[in-house]
Amino acid sequence: MALLGSLVKTSIELNQKLSFGGDTPSNLQKKQLKKLLEKAQNTAFGKYYDFTSLLDEQDLVKSFKERVPIFDYDDLNERWWSQQQQFPDITWPGKPDFFALSSGTTGKSSKRIPITADFLQSMRAVGTSLIKALPNFNFPEELFESEILMLSSSANLSKHENGHQEGEISGINVSNFPGWYDLFYRPGVEIAAISDWDERVRRIVKEAPEWNIGAIAGIPSWVLLLLKEIIASHGLKNIHDLWPNLTVYASGGVAFDTYRKDFEAISGKPLTIMDTYLASEGFFAYTARPGAMDMELALDHGYFYEFIPFDHRGVDEQGGLLEHPESHNLDQVIEGQEYVLIVSSCAGAWRYMIGDTIKFTSLDPVEIRITGRTKFFLNTVGSQLSEEKMDKAIVDTSDQLGIKVNEYIVAALKEEHNETYYHQWVIVSDDNIDTTLFVNTLDDTLQESNKNYRVARNKALKDVKLKVISKSTYHSFLEKKKKKGGQVKTPKVMSANAMSQLLEVT
Repeated sequence: MALLGSLVKTSIELNQKLSFGGDTPSNLQKKQLKKLLEKAQNTAFGKYYDFTSLLDEQDLVKSFKERVPIFDYDDLNERWWSQQQQFPDITWPGKPDFFALSSGTTGKSSKRIPITADFLQSMRAVGTSLIKALPNFNFPEELFESEILMLSSSANLSKHENGHQEGEISGINVSNFPGWYDLFYRPGVEIAAISDWDERVRRIVKEAPEWNIGAIAGIPSWVLLLLKEIIASHGLKNIHDLWPNLTVYASGGVAFDTYRKDFEAISGKPLTIMDTYLASEGFFAYTARPGAMDMELALDHGYFYEFIPFDHRGVDEQGGLLEHPESHNLDQVIEGQEYVLIVSSCAGAWRYMIGDTIKFTSLDPVEIRITGRTKFFLNTVGSQLSEEKMDKAIVDTSDQLGIKVNEYIVAALKEEHNETYYHQWVIVSDDNIDTTLFVNTLDDTLQESNKNYRVARNKALKDVKLKVISKSTYHSFLEKKKKKGGQVKTPKVMSANAMSQLLEVT
């Protein structure tokens, strides 16, 4: 038993959980909203919506919803965040030192999310809560004296003409690590600052034998590629030949299930998989108990949440928000229902729709799962396929056929000679796949598990087509689209035009 690991683990156990003073989740959230409004009442946004008088309302949450509209990025940026790049006290006190670029985008057309000092502190606080939950998993002491490999976007931030720095959120976080993080953080700030993804991977692969990695964090597709490269370059049977203390993989960004088999194939012993919900807009949730991928919602960390039912009460048939959707509070939600997540935060986001859908798997404790993106909702002809449903169908089909499929893309295309539609699937795999068998099994699986899809297949959705491409072909496609890197999320649902382009180049 490692003495240092034992001491660290004991210290964490003594301070395991944040104390909420016996308060209910709903009251915690009301207090968070009050704190946000108090802090921002003298900003331009706060004065425009008169936060000062709002704070005197008897039902603060109800009045807040009535007074402040729901914003998407374009609306909030056009009126407020674009001004925040030049002037202080627009949606949050002061002028942000950082703006997060949306993953995989560059140039002046990128989405830019303000990252305030309070916001960075809130993300660190959620990270601390995650660390305090680690004793729940009964990890070996050796883990607590090992290092953590975080596969982030580049920490080499760019300087904007307005004075702030910008980059992807994971790169901003790494660039703000305190100096003592160097004791356990890998690959270290120097390598993390390398902008070129392939060069960064080469450096990590070269340095890997010098490290004692106990935990890895990053998006599954890119972590998997890196680990395979390390195994191949150093002639290993599996990654545990190099890092025997590797115990934890903290996933995030996309659903893990389609990658599970590949991670098992490169591991010499089981990994504990923890999920995290870390976006440009906040660090919202993390796995806090063993045996599940459910994530505990961060309730006391600078975020106020609203939940819009992802059905006729909140969205139209294409998944777009209604003009006046129902908005539920934490004490109104139910388990199993899908919701569009709305967030107000200490970054100066107010009733902001970030585009994710979630469902509650538990209300005590408050735990969620991400079910997809509103833009990944496939419903052109009433099929009502969420990302979660498509992920499950791909996993079930792959399991039935004994193959591995990590990524997939799908689009609804119209037949040229009539008004009917078909679903065009592209799956990414290096296995030998019988396309007819796979597409028929996938179609049957979706029809058996989803009534709306089954109805659509008997009406306007007349066919399902499939193309299989290799992983190297897919990664080449992503590189051409400038979608290559440690924090880039791959698409699930494409427009008809984008799918046509993919089919042409692959």
